[in-house]
Amino acid sequence: MSNTFYTDGACSGNPGPGGWAVIWLVNGKPYRKWGGFATQTTNNRMELTAVIEALKLIKPGEAATIYTDSEYVRKGITEWLPNWKLKNWKTANKKPVKNRDLWSLLDSLSHANIEWRYVTGHTGNPYNEECDRIARNFIKTKIPWQYVE
Repeated sequence: MSNTFYTDGACSGNPGPGGWAVIWLVNGKPYRKWGGFATQTTNNRMELTAVIEALKLIKPGEAATIYTDSEYVRKGITEWLPNWKLKNWKTANKKPVKNRDLWSLLDSLSHANIEWRYVTGHTGNPYNEECDRIARNFIKTKIPWQYVE
């Protein structure tokens, strides 16, 4: 079984109300879609939340590909995180890492069999575009969490 996830976060204002979305593809076909809402958040927190919600469904060691249009998420998990941990959760500028709570959770869920891929947002990728629509709809409906069709 091949697991692929498209994830996205959105925010109306930054900070402001936010939404996140995940589309799970199994063997290349849409299997499940879901998302949620947060009242006062940032776009980066919503991007991280979407990825975390996707990874919650992956068993330890199970292979998956995560697509994100957030370089913050992709570079954070693949490049920056090891150094943040070595430096006691400080950035290269010696400032505390923002969103440490979510980065810690993401770190606990991630493993070597997760492939992280960047997809440029708003360029016609159908799953990325749909994730964006779903996330923005959660901002409008203010529903905390649900599966969508």
